[in-house]
Amino acid sequence: MSGGASKNFRTPLGLVRGRGAAKSGTEDFWLQRVTSVAGIPLTIMAIVIGMLLLGRNQAAVAQIIGSPFVAVIMLGFIICTVLHMKIGVQEIIVDYVPDESMKLTLLLANTFYCWAVGLICVYAILKMSFGV
Repeated sequence: MSGGASKNFRTPLGLVRGRGAAKSGTEDFWLQRVTSVAGIPLTIMAIVIGMLLLGRNQAAVAQIIGSPFVAVIMLGFIICTVLHMKIGVQEIIVDYVPDESMKLTLLLANTFYCWAVGLICVYAILKMSFGV
């Protein structure tokens, strides 16, 4: 290698895809860790809230979840959990599904499922919170 030629350390497949180690894997790695840590207190609070709701009628549940503090905690729990779930299942699909077309299909299904679950849960909390 003489002159201005530089050695490229990426694999041919990596060059074709235009992806390297720092493109999206690092972001997903850190977001997975952040949602893990944030999920600990949020899960504890969600369990406590769930225990407070046991045995109550619908009006009492709506009143408790309608509290801004409780609604914010539950929304944080839902968003954190759904993000963590999406990244975790995505990593399993990427690591263990060898067929590229099946991988793409499963990744799209995972994204759709996580968005659907998240939106339904957020809608339910907001509906109870605003009493609509």
